[in-house]
Amino acid sequence: MSASAPVRPGGRVTEGERPPHGPRLRARGLAGGVLLLVGALLLPLSLVAMWARAELTETDSYVAAVAPLAGNAAVQEAVVDDVTAGVMAHVRLDGLLKAVPRAERPAVRRHFTRGIRQFVAQQVRQVVTGSGFPAVWNGVHRTAHRTLDGRLAASGRSAVTLDLTPVVERVKRQLSHNGMGLDILRRVPRAGVEIVLLKGPDVPRIRAVYEVVRTGALLLPPVAALCLTGGLLLARRRRRALIGTGLACAAAAGLLAAALALVRSRTLDALPAMVSRPAAGAYADALTGPLRTGVWLVIGAGTLTAVLAAAGPPALRALRERRLAARTGAGAGP
Repeated sequence: MSASAPVRPGGRVTEGERPPHGPRLRARGLAGGVLLLVGALLLPLSLVAMWARAELTETDSYVAAVAPLAGNAAVQEAVVDDVTAGVMAHVRLDGLLKAVPRAERPAVRRHFTRGIRQFVAQQVRQVVTGSGFPAVWNGVHRTAHRTLDGRLAASGRSAVTLDLTPVVERVKRQLSHNGMGLDILRRVPRAGVEIVLLKGPDVPRIRAVYEVVRTGALLLPPVAALCLTGGLLLARRRRRALIGTGLACAAAAGLLAAALALVRSRTLDALPAMVSRPAAGAYADALTGPLRTGVWLVIGAGTLTAVLAAAGPPALRALRERRLAARTGAGAGP
């Protein structure tokens, strides 16, 4: 008992002179709890910001994410359809139909168009499923991502496209080597087969998101780490705080995983009918793969931290008791 504290005859400290540690401890515990909650909420947001920054600004990271899609059957079929449609848009049969009676021209046009489309699709499919397609695929996406990065870093409203003309050039070389002698693909202009990834009017909005993501990726991770560290240091009961922090981080990451699944489903449902759902789903899974891995790592680490913190002291006590019992038994032996 402090020598400066007044004492009643019964030996108790007077209420008015009790050291004012209670309110301070409560305030400290409350501040620690708030910091831990904020840190747990900022942790999944930090993961999203770092993932988005890497996908938007790091070309090598983006190309590495989409490279496996070159061997995905749904993506290959979507490329075949897009390239074939782009080629067929430049095929003209008017010269061939001049000798056909006018009444028969619609049927003959459909017949010729169907046959040419099947032929072109077959040639494109051979290129897309060939051994050289992954290199073409990576080059196409590298060019598209560099264009996107330039659009976001500068001003303007120019669209961002995925130029599939290198695939057409491969098909042209294949036709020239196998002696087919058809001049269909020569009619396709140099930039005639493109897929619009980002429309011009949407560029300013994505640019604003890009600036927020860049700032968030720099600020959110250290702020989350500081909040979690400060909260644990201020906590009155460290073990209980550690258990709650681990569970809160795991729960926040679980909510992010559910949100990602919901956004994926809603986005695929909102796509136009002409877009292949399996191919779009494969794209979404490839791009969000690193983010989903990070989310599950946080869930696992948070859960493991909570379990170890909850089982730590009892397990240590049991271990000490076993060691003490073993020493006692050894000392009592003959």
